[in-house]
Amino acid sequence: MPRYLLDTNILLRASDPASLSYPLAVGAVSQLLSENSECFITAQVLIEFWVVATRPVEVNGLGWSAEQTRNEIEQLLEQFPLLEETPQVFRNWLQLVSNYRILGKRTHDVRLLAVMQAHGINHLLTFNPDDFPRLADITIVHPQELISP
Repeated sequence: MPRYLLDTNILLRASDPASLSYPLAVGAVSQLLSENSECFITAQVLIEFWVVATRPVEVNGLGWSAEQTRNEIEQLLEQFPLLEETPQVFRNWLQLVSNYRILGKRTHDVRLLAVMQAHGINHLLTFNPDDFPRLADITIVHPQELISP
Protein backbone atom coordinates (compact mmCIF):
# COMPACT_ATOMS: atom_id res chain seq x y z
CA MET A 1 0.00 0.00 0.00
CA PRO A 2 1.45 3.39 -0.95
CA ARG A 3 2.36 5.70 1.90
CA TYR A 4 2.27 9.45 1.22
CA LEU A 5 3.63 12.48 2.96
CA LEU A 6 1.39 15.49 2.35
CA ASP A 7 3.41 18.61 1.58
CA THR A 8 2.51 21.94 3.17
CA ASN A 9 1.11 23.33 -0.08
CA ILE A 10 -1.38 20.44 -0.28
CA LEU A 11 -2.67 21.10 3.24
CA LEU A 12 -2.86 24.86 2.73
CA ARG A 13 -4.84 24.61 -0.49
CA ALA A 14 -7.11 21.91 0.92
CA SER A 15 -7.82 24.20 3.90
CA ASP A 16 -8.60 27.26 1.80
CA PRO A 17 -11.84 27.00 -0.21
CA ALA A 18 -10.98 30.33 -1.89
CA SER A 19 -7.87 28.79 -3.50
CA LEU A 20 -8.18 27.91 -7.18
CA SER A 21 -6.33 24.68 -6.33
CA TYR A 22 -8.74 23.74 -3.52
CA PRO A 23 -10.71 21.19 -5.60
CA LEU A 24 -7.53 19.55 -6.88
CA ALA A 25 -5.93 19.33 -3.42
CA VAL A 26 -9.07 17.94 -1.78
CA GLY A 27 -9.73 15.61 -4.70
CA ALA A 28 -6.20 14.19 -4.69
CA VAL A 29 -6.19 13.51 -0.95
CA SER A 30 -9.69 12.02 -1.15
CA GLN A 31 -8.54 9.79 -4.00
CA LEU A 32 -5.59 8.53 -1.96
CA LEU A 33 -7.76 7.81 1.06
CA SER A 34 -10.37 6.02 -1.07
CA GLU A 35 -7.58 3.77 -2.39
CA ASN A 36 -6.56 2.99 1.21
CA SER A 37 -3.25 4.80 0.82
CA GLU A 38 -1.82 6.05 4.08
CA CYS A 39 -1.29 9.82 4.34
CA PHE A 40 1.05 11.40 6.88
CA ILE A 41 2.15 14.84 8.05
CA THR A 42 5.25 16.11 9.86
CA ALA A 43 5.94 18.79 12.43
CA GLN A 44 7.86 20.72 9.78
CA VAL A 45 4.83 20.73 7.47
CA LEU A 46 2.63 22.03 10.28
CA ILE A 47 5.15 24.74 11.20
CA GLU A 48 5.29 25.85 7.56
CA PHE A 49 1.46 25.73 7.50
CA TRP A 50 1.36 28.10 10.48
CA VAL A 51 3.77 30.51 8.80
CA VAL A 52 1.72 30.81 5.62
CA ALA A 53 -1.72 30.66 7.24
CA THR A 54 -0.92 33.50 9.66
CA ARG A 55 0.97 35.64 7.15
CA PRO A 56 -1.02 38.60 5.75
CA VAL A 57 -2.83 38.08 2.46
CA GLU A 58 -0.82 40.95 0.94
CA VAL A 59 2.36 38.88 1.28
CA ASN A 60 0.97 35.61 -0.10
CA GLY A 61 -0.52 34.32 3.15
CA LEU A 62 -4.01 33.40 4.25
CA GLY A 63 -4.30 36.13 6.88
CA TRP A 64 -5.73 33.76 9.50
CA SER A 65 -5.68 34.42 13.22
CA ALA A 66 -3.61 32.27 15.57
CA GLU A 67 -6.83 30.69 16.87
CA GLN A 68 -8.12 29.77 13.40
CA THR A 69 -4.74 28.34 12.44
CA ARG A 70 -4.48 26.34 15.67
CA ASN A 71 -7.96 24.89 15.08
CA GLU A 72 -7.07 23.87 11.54
CA ILE A 73 -3.83 22.23 12.70
CA GLU A 74 -5.74 20.33 15.40
CA GLN A 75 -8.10 19.02 12.69
CA LEU A 76 -5.15 17.96 10.55
CA LEU A 77 -3.64 16.12 13.53
CA GLU A 78 -6.92 14.26 14.01
CA GLN A 79 -7.09 13.33 10.34
CA PHE A 80 -3.47 12.35 9.57
CA PRO A 81 -0.78 10.60 11.64
CA LEU A 82 2.15 12.83 12.64
CA LEU A 83 5.53 11.30 11.85
CA GLU A 84 7.90 11.33 14.81
CA GLU A 85 11.10 13.37 14.66
CA THR A 86 13.90 10.87 15.20
CA PRO A 87 17.70 11.21 15.27
CA GLN A 88 17.76 9.35 11.92
CA VAL A 89 16.03 12.33 10.26
CA PHE A 90 19.05 14.56 10.83
CA ARG A 91 21.48 11.90 9.60
CA ASN A 92 19.39 11.37 6.45
CA TRP A 93 19.11 15.12 5.89
CA LEU A 94 22.85 15.72 6.23
CA GLN A 95 23.57 12.91 3.78
CA LEU A 96 21.05 14.26 1.25
CA VAL A 97 22.14 17.90 1.37
CA SER A 98 25.77 16.81 1.06
CA ASN A 99 25.20 14.32 -1.77
CA TYR A 100 22.97 16.64 -3.80
CA ARG A 101 24.85 19.82 -2.85
CA ILE A 102 21.64 21.49 -1.71
CA LEU A 103 21.98 25.17 -0.83
CA GLY A 104 19.76 27.77 0.81
CA LYS A 105 16.03 27.41 1.34
CA ARG A 106 15.85 24.11 -0.54
CA THR A 107 17.33 22.44 2.55
CA HIS A 108 13.85 22.65 4.12
CA ASP A 109 12.36 20.67 1.25
CA VAL A 110 15.10 18.07 1.44
CA ARG A 111 14.42 17.67 5.14
CA LEU A 112 10.95 16.36 4.23
CA LEU A 113 12.62 13.68 2.13
CA ALA A 114 14.85 12.80 5.08
CA VAL A 115 11.79 12.34 7.31
CA MET A 116 10.21 10.17 4.65
CA GLN A 117 13.29 7.97 4.42
CA ALA A 118 13.43 7.59 8.20
CA HIS A 119 9.84 6.33 8.23
CA GLY A 120 9.76 4.33 5.00
CA ILE A 121 7.33 6.71 3.29
CA ASN A 122 7.64 6.20 -0.47
CA HIS A 123 5.50 9.00 -1.99
CA LEU A 124 5.33 12.77 -1.59
CA LEU A 125 2.19 14.63 -2.71
CA THR A 126 3.09 18.21 -3.64
CA PHE A 127 2.15 21.02 -5.99
CA ASN A 128 5.88 21.75 -6.40
CA PRO A 129 7.58 18.56 -7.59
CA ASP A 130 10.52 20.48 -9.07
CA ASP A 131 11.52 21.66 -5.58
CA PHE A 132 12.78 18.18 -4.69
CA PRO A 133 15.74 16.16 -5.95
CA ARG A 134 14.81 12.81 -7.45
CA LEU A 135 15.61 9.89 -5.16
CA ALA A 136 15.37 6.23 -6.12
CA ASP A 137 13.26 5.35 -3.06
CA ILE A 138 10.76 8.25 -3.23
CA THR A 139 8.17 9.08 -5.88
CA ILE A 140 7.19 12.74 -6.15
CA VAL A 141 3.54 13.10 -7.17
CA HIS A 142 1.63 16.18 -8.35
CA PRO A 143 -2.08 16.07 -7.39
CA GLN A 144 -3.08 16.25 -11.06
CA GLU A 145 -1.53 12.81 -11.55
CA LEU A 146 -4.11 11.31 -9.18
CA ILE A 147 -7.20 12.88 -10.70
CA SER A 148 -8.71 11.10 -13.67
CA PRO A 149 -9.38 13.26 -16.74
